[in-house]
Amino acid sequence: MRLLSPRRGAAAAFAKTPRPDEAASWRDASWCAIDLELTGLNPRKDTIIAIGAVPIERGCVLLGQSFYTLVRTTRRSEEAAVLIHKLRVPDLADAPPLDHAIDMLLNVLAGRVPVFHTALVERTFLGPLFSRRRLRLPRAADTDILGRLWLRQQGKSGATRLPLERLAWMLGQSAEPAHHALGDALTTASVFLALATHLDAAERQTVGSLVWADERLRGPRRMGAS
Repeated sequence: MRLLSPRRGAAAAFAKTPRPDEAASWRDASWCAIDLELTGLNPRKDTIIAIGAVPIERGCVLLGQSFYTLVRTTRRSEEAAVLIHKLRVPDLADAPPLDHAIDMLLNVLAGRVPVFHTALVERTFLGPLFSRRRLRLPRAADTDILGRLWLRQQGKSGATRLPLERLAWMLGQSAEPAHHALGDALTTASVFLALATHLDAAERQTVGSLVWADERLRGPRRMGAS
């Protein structure tokens, strides 16, 4: 029997694990809130230096199964980024390399729907890493978009962007310490649960209605689109 390398093994297991159907109730689905810390926001030269992930099962945060890792790199963070996340190259010396960290993330994310806050950033950095493993980053719920949809549901004008801490405050929640990948992932998980619950109270929410919320903001989704 041919043994898979850890990298190929993690990718193969992720690919084989079925994800929740879009027609399923959001409460019956498995989700995973994810946050990244980066050396900067330019995907051509910057990289991931920390990953936090918090699983959500049947409407409950599984704090005991949360995942956090620093990521080794010799690339220095931009000065503005260091002031935010407080991570320097020496702090990452004993951390696993990026490929290993992504394998660990794949293990946590397998069979779950991702949840991001302002998903464009995570998609930009994670998408190519998934593609190298011949995987596609699953469609994700975005708490920034869900927050604006919730505001519109209340008849309030939606902001063009909702910072995570502000959104938590608007929902009556306390946020975890900001700019730490695990803390932000936990805040994202809590905010997601609150938003999904509020939206579900007005209209039944499914996996599909939450992950395609951006199209709901723009208008009805074309039937059969994927």
